Amino acid sequence: MSGLNTEDAVLNAHHDLALAETVPEKHDGSELSDEDEFPTEEDMKTLRRIPDKVPWKAFPIAFVELCERFSYYGTTVVFTNFLQQPLPPGSRTGAGHDGQSGALDLGQRASTGLGTFNSFWIYLMPLFGAYVADTYWGRYKTICVALGIAIFGHGLLVISALPAVIEKPNGAVGCFSIALIIMGIGTGAFKSNISPLVAEQSTTTKMRVQTIASGERIIIDPTLTSSRIYMWFYLMINVGALVGQIGMVYAEKYVGFWLSFTLPTAILLICPAVMFWGRDKYVMSPPSGSVLSKAVKIWALGMKGRWSISPVTTYRNMNDGTFWQKVKPSQIAAAERPAWMTFDDQWVDEVRRGFKACTVFLWYPLYWLTYNQINNNLTSQAAVMNTHGLPNDIMSNLDPFALIILIPLCDMVIYPALRKAGINFTPIKKITLGFFTGSMAMIWAAVIQSYLYKHSECGDEAAGKGCEPVNLNVWAQTGAYVLIAISEILASITGLEYAFTKAPKNMRSLVMSCFLFMSAISSAIGEAFVTLSEDPLLVWNYGSMAVIAFIAAIGFWLQFRHLDLEEDELNSLPQGNHVAAARDAEEEAVPHAALPEKSG
Repeated sequence: MSGLNTEDAVLNAHHDLALAETVPEKHDGSELSDEDEFPTEEDMKTLRRIPDKVPWKAFPIAFVELCERFSYYGTTVVFTNFLQQPLPPGSRTGAGHDGQSGALDLGQRASTGLGTFNSFWIYLMPLFGAYVADTYWGRYKTICVALGIAIFGHGLLVISALPAVIEKPNGAVGCFSIALIIMGIGTGAFKSNISPLVAEQSTTTKMRVQTIASGERIIIDPTLTSSRIYMWFYLMINVGALVGQIGMVYAEKYVGFWLSFTLPTAILLICPAVMFWGRDKYVMSPPSGSVLSKAVKIWALGMKGRWSISPVTTYRNMNDGTFWQKVKPSQIAAAERPAWMTFDDQWVDEVRRGFKACTVFLWYPLYWLTYNQINNNLTSQAAVMNTHGLPNDIMSNLDPFALIILIPLCDMVIYPALRKAGINFTPIKKITLGFFTGSMAMIWAAVIQSYLYKHSECGDEAAGKGCEPVNLNVWAQTGAYVLIAISEILASITGLEYAFTKAPKNMRSLVMSCFLFMSAISSAIGEAFVTLSEDPLLVWNYGSMAVIAFIAAIGFWLQFRHLDLEEDELNSLPQGNHVAAARDAEEEAVPHAALPEKSG
């Protein structure tokens, strides 16, 4: 709106707000009919809420995610054996056939360390991919470039596992490490943008009341629609993960690591074709310029005069209820506004909501510590148990298998039943319960590990060379994997939903990347626990994770339980404009700007 005077800006703001309050959209982008209506305050308290249908355009994007996750999990599932175990006698490919597959013989600590670095790197790169997408390229172009980088990295991974290269371990480790770095750049940039893109295919942004065939009046809730999209999106992730992991484990065992790295690369090559097919079909948001810098400047302006040598005082100053109100353009005289303040009050409210979401995410590294155990330590634990001829790394597939069963059960049975019973199972409640469930999974793993130490012929060196597996069926790990799967539905899927629904529209990739970056922080923290990732300290490892997740659940609930009361308010904020002409302080163009503010 550059070039308009202040009066024009005020009139346009009134007009835009009126449209936003009277002409919402259906999921197909069309205007609502006269039969549709907004929920009243009484409706919000009494009517049942349901999600809208998942738009068809979301499914090809979810299929791209399925293929990419096939490639990612299909390769990473065999990393532990590739790095930790020695090359079987007489083998040039690493295939174990009737014995244990292996290649580089680096040991469990090195294997866990490299695996943890891979997790850290892959979840650090979303910050880079999100910045590029939101500022310069947009999500679609960034995804396409990221796929090209990931494919190149996968090619190097295949080279590291060729028989001629495996026989020279130093060269194989070098090639493998370079492949991890390149793959991480591509995978990270992909992850931060594919998640917002799939949810953006639903264009419904406001609640509406409808009367269904039974005569019941219900509310179509766009937040529940986003939740449903991410439930099925996560289902596709785990279909790809399950098929990739099972297939590549057997490819590793009976053919060799080169095949378990080549097949995922071939599947990944499908992704660019599907993205190209949908180039004129997907709903896409254009890049918005330097929105991140404006958001940071808003926060820095709000912090002026609030710093104190005492952290407690600083915290109180930041949460006195005026932090975001004072940085709105309507609260600053026109002559005193900085040149970068080109946005409106609504956009400040959206940024405030995005900061709240990122604060929620700060607890996630402690949750991911528990989840990360399935990538390394639980696989190693299975190798000490009676596998009855199964590959030890096949057990990790219990996690995606459980998710494929539990996600539809939650979406079609459990969550609707809770809503019908009037139970408001908010994101904050889901995340808290997810933390507790992750803690329970670690307790299960610790009990099994204690049993292994007690009954192994090598005592608390049960994984030592030459030690016979303990006569404990490997399926005893099932409880740990199922509990982890339940925790993912509650914490991980809800985190994706929270990142999308709470972010400003032009910062969705950035907020999503902040959520994903918590996995990188968790991996960095996990490096401190690498010394516990070997005998005789594994019981302490699992026990520590259980205690950390349990304490995190309590702390998370105590800090954010108040957000349950704000959930509807946060979700119903009008969309702001970060390039709108700022308004004079004395003009009240947007009524909601004067609402009392909750803590910052």
